[in-house]
Amino acid sequence: MKQSAGTLLYRQNGGKLEVLLVHPSGGYNRRAPWSIPKGLPDEGEGLEDAARRETLEEAGVKAGQLMPLGSIHYTKSRKQVHAFAGPSNDVPRCASWEVDQARFVPIDEARELLHPDQQPFLDRLESLLKIS
Repeated sequence: MKQSAGTLLYRQNGGKLEVLLVHPSGGYNRRAPWSIPKGLPDEGEGLEDAARRETLEEAGVKAGQLMPLGSIHYTKSRKQVHAFAGPSNDVPRCASWEVDQARFVPIDEARELLHPDQQPFLDRLESLLKIS
């Protein structure tokens, strides 16, 4: 099973929780769901290190302290995605040809944009932050 790792970075903006999401580039992805910044680990690279690298490569954001959010399985591709959460006040940007948008969005909007298989990460983040 392929392994992927990414981050669910968050910040408070006007008292509301926002999370960093990216959108894949390319005309064929125009209607594709958004994602956490993520990707495959390089050979010998740990999952957290891969998540940090992918976040920097895709969104131009350097992750600070991270906490594990566990993993999910994509229902179609059977890929396992591991996520790590942490605070960030950095300004994201499209740092790679792989994404055409990178931005913080309110968590309620994230629930509508995010790939359905990744949505449990939002619940886990809220639980970790003790938000109801």
